Amino acid sequence: MAEAHQAVGFRPSLTSDAGEVELSAPMLQEIYLSGLRSWKRHLSRFWNDFLTGVFPASPLSWLFLFSAIQLAWFLQLDPSLGLMEKIKELLPDWGGQHHRLRGVLAAALFASCLWGALIFTLHVALRLLLSYHGWLLQPHGAMSSRTKTWLALVRIFSGRHPMLFSYQRSLPRQPVPSVQDTVRKYLESVRPVLSDEDFDWTAALAREFLRLQASLLQWYLQLKSWWASNYVSDWWEEFVYLRSRNSLMVNSNYYMMDFLYVTPTPVQAARAGNAVHALLLYRHRLNRQEILPTLLMGMRPLCSAQYEKIFNTTRIPGVHKGHHRARYSYNISPLDHIRHLRDSRHVAVFHRGRFFRVGTHSQSGLLSPRALEQQFQRILDDLSPACPHEEHLAALTAAPRDMWAQVRRSLKTQAQEALEAVEGAAFFVSLDSEPAGLTREDPAASLDAYAHALLAGRGHDRWFDKSFSLIVFSNGKLGLSVEHSWADCPISGHMWEFTLATERFQLGYSADGHCKGHPDPSLPQPQRLHWDLPDKIHLSISLALRGAKTLSGNIDCHVFPFSHFGKSFIKRCHLSSDSFIQMALQLAYFRDPQCLALFRLAVDKHQALLKAAMSGQGVDRHLFALYVVSQFLHLQSPFLDQVHSEQWQLATSQIPVQQIHLFDVHSYPDYVSSGGGFGPADDHGYGVSYIFMGDDVITFHISSKKSSTRTDSHRLGQHIEDALLDVAALFQEGQRLKRRGLAEEGSEHSRDSLHCHTRGSRAPTTATNF
Repeated sequence: MAEAHQAVGFRPSLTSDAGEVELSAPMLQEIYLSGLRSWKRHLSRFWNDFLTGVFPASPLSWLFLFSAIQLAWFLQLDPSLGLMEKIKELLPDWGGQHHRLRGVLAAALFASCLWGALIFTLHVALRLLLSYHGWLLQPHGAMSSRTKTWLALVRIFSGRHPMLFSYQRSLPRQPVPSVQDTVRKYLESVRPVLSDEDFDWTAALAREFLRLQASLLQWYLQLKSWWASNYVSDWWEEFVYLRSRNSLMVNSNYYMMDFLYVTPTPVQAARAGNAVHALLLYRHRLNRQEILPTLLMGMRPLCSAQYEKIFNTTRIPGVHKGHHRARYSYNISPLDHIRHLRDSRHVAVFHRGRFFRVGTHSQSGLLSPRALEQQFQRILDDLSPACPHEEHLAALTAAPRDMWAQVRRSLKTQAQEALEAVEGAAFFVSLDSEPAGLTREDPAASLDAYAHALLAGRGHDRWFDKSFSLIVFSNGKLGLSVEHSWADCPISGHMWEFTLATERFQLGYSADGHCKGHPDPSLPQPQRLHWDLPDKIHLSISLALRGAKTLSGNIDCHVFPFSHFGKSFIKRCHLSSDSFIQMALQLAYFRDPQCLALFRLAVDKHQALLKAAMSGQGVDRHLFALYVVSQFLHLQSPFLDQVHSEQWQLATSQIPVQQIHLFDVHSYPDYVSSGGGFGPADDHGYGVSYIFMGDDVITFHISSKKSSTRTDSHRLGQHIEDALLDVAALFQEGQRLKRRGLAEEGSEHSRDSLHCHTRGSRAPTTATNF
């Protein structure tokens, strides 16, 4: 999602002071360390898998196997074909009275070996089955007999009740695509946007790359793919995110919105109490692996590793260090690291410039929503002022990473307890003093302000290092600000869907808007955190705040629900909904002439590229990994330099709805998530995300920078609306939609069809009847 920010700016700087030195040693060492990290993760999961059930088998299956062997032995049958007798001979002779015990131990050892061999066979078989990607190439709605057989075998070998991490040890390795295919696909993708002269120049660079450097770089990637389970994921995390020295705010965070049309309660403390309780219920289910693994198109399990770092996680800024090895030395940018704790029983809360530590558990377990509401209300009622410079302290987490790393070293010495309370919290909670969300008076502007508040806030009221911050506005509206390095949007989106559904439909509120249940007067007051801030960091705080306000003020956010049609119409056109929107976004950006045949061709091409990426045959990650290897080897490649110097001016992402069963859109049509958004990937570009809200509404989130004279979020929003109607008009049913949309323009709409009209102006005009 927001990863395009750092991918564009990726420039690892390696310098050698030993002339033309072959740097294969550090490259091999990097591959070794990648594999070591991968195997450590596998070993840590092995014990976890054993405790929760050795998938697809279980400890009960071992007991059944052992009992069956004992029964056969009692019936004077030897299923081991003499192996148990040999095992008995190897066991110590404890005398005649223990002869039967030796037989039981031999049977147990044989059962364990047989059980382990069967599990290993199941894992290998499942891994081989999951390596099949032919089902992705099947036409939509059709399935060949081969794919049906494959799916039946997957279900047989997958067991009956998979848990969250059940498939991890059976997932196949990430394949390394053919370098020739990757270059060919890349040239196909850039051909429409390059002039003939520029394309010929790029194609010449590509041919030179394939002739001179490609085979060596590809060899290193193949080597890494055999040693580590994924040849690119750790490098992507490190070089795209953790080595970036830019501000996390806007550049590496994204936001998630509350229900669009309703707020379950206007009581701020109550909404915070239910939301925090629901989030911790999700963490409890996560720890017990009770969350079902995500299945791609309901068939193929996806990796669940990113779920491990949702809670109790903080990104720690790294300090610059030079590296010297043997005959060569090289410098690369500092590396942040992800600090993850096994458990945390408190949340860090920010309100009116003050920090608090709020315990989430008592001796009897997780605090009730009403008890948590009581604690948050105590903070809201606390009128004590913020200490000097404490109010703006969190702006340091929005500063460039090198600056924050240096200041944090002083904080760790002077205010270690307070810093640990924040960084060691389950997550960060910001009790905002202002309202947010959709308003009757100006729905368009209020949604834009809501998005801006979630993405950037005031620059000093979020701890951007935390894995996520829960924002609770004064009118009870919620939002989420998520740091991107630890996981992608579907992970936090899954958690957010559970939170919204649980706090509204399961926990609920009393008639007066408070959490259900009773307060607990015996709970201690929330702990106020005290920061002993040395004088030398006061200037740093002021500089960080100034930079954060500049960055925040430069972001132009625009959110609008498109209600002329939604997913159901696109399905009736027999097209992929995601490809439909992606092609409409391209039309909105470039305004190229279109016709139905070309549109279907473009949709089919997008689907082919999407399926290639899903099966590990995408372009960008492979080219990125080749570029990393070339940097480690000091091997100059004009083609790879050209690829990674491109400016991506239109970054797009769909927010998936993964748990539709949690929301009854027919009985409660207003209780639908409005998705979220992220900042632009380029100073002169756009960041666009979208979510299908039910079957009839698509909500778009657009961002750009006000400093650019080439971008305007509201103008692009109007172009997207026009493009969607233009594309729909290509279809017979869509022509009726466009005529209806033109007839309704300027008329009033009901709340569930909120529609914002802009004509190339930053100040939208809206006609909405609530």
